[in-house]
Amino acid sequence: MEKNLFELWEQLQADKYRNLQAKGNDGIIMVTQPKLENCQQQYYAAIRTELPIPFGRYLQPLWNKVNAWLKSQGISSPGPAIIRYFTTDMSKKLDIDVGFELDQRIEVDDRIIVDVLPSGQYATLLYTGPYRGKGIFKANIAMMEWAKAKGVVWNTSSKSGVEWWNGRVERYLIDPRREQDTKKYQAELAIMVK
Repeated sequence: MEKNLFELWEQLQADKYRNLQAKGNDGIIMVTQPKLENCQQQYYAAIRTELPIPFGRYLQPLWNKVNAWLKSQGISSPGPAIIRYFTTDMSKKLDIDVGFELDQRIEVDDRIIVDVLPSGQYATLLYTGPYRGKGIFKANIAMMEWAKAKGVVWNTSSKSGVEWWNGRVERYLIDPRREQDTKKYQAELAIMVK
């Protein structure tokens, strides 16, 4: 029977290893041990949208639009690409923001929003491996299982009977246009806790 990522992480932790490695259809992925850390508020520019699962094919065109808009505003080097999740019910369309982190708030128009991830305590982990496939999804599962085992409570609210995340983001730290080796790609998962 195949062990899930959390069981592997627990086993590796017991062996005093820092990182979890798992082999899947996407090759070897690595996930650091989740940790709690205090994070400052973070501005970002994005397009707010609802997307069906799987949504990967929609992301690059959205990032391209935000990036082109930022360049038109004189911002040629924004922070990492992000996906901010508001809802994650996989049986419905996901409410998400797709964009880039910013150093400061900027003026916007009707195409792009600027919002802020709130400051607070977040559970974070670092995923290393391909962005395509199920690696990041598996890293999210590992985070959820870790939180359940540790009694961590997510900072969510309810709107019309739907769970909304008050602070949940994936930061894509390595730009695929600058690095061709998908084994070196890294994404940080950060979810606000109560």
